[in-house]
Amino acid sequence: MKGVIRFRKKGKLSPRYIGPYKIICKVGQIAYELDLPSYLESVHPVFHMSMLRKCIGDPSRVVPVDDVQVTEKLLNKETPIAILDRQVRRLRTKDVASVKVLWRNNNVEEMTWEAEEGMKSRYPHLFPLLEKDSTETSQP
Repeated sequence: MKGVIRFRKKGKLSPRYIGPYKIICKVGQIAYELDLPSYLESVHPVFHMSMLRKCIGDPSRVVPVDDVQVTEKLLNKETPIAILDRQVRRLRTKDVASVKVLWRNNNVEEMTWEAEEGMKSRYPHLFPLLEKDSTETSQP
């Protein structure tokens, strides 16, 4: 089996399971035929039940389709709510400032670390005016 390419993936970190795929019918007592997509036509569609994994959908992760607003370029707009934290990381020759941003996307809130310069240029309303005033007055 060493060196065999399965499902067009190769290597140590290739996923063990692919899918989910719909079961068409039960073949015998311990095998199932799956409805595989056309790019997997070279793979035999009947699998032993030990090679399959049960797929249970999580209803809490389902997003209502009516609430999703997609642009013409098929992008979903996320809006930043607030800056929660700031940190400066020291690389070899320079300092990189990052901010922790609270995002809202379809009534779901999540936090990510973003580059401070990029966030200031795209969303200047999130940064208070006090920082600008203090940097302007401190110059000689």
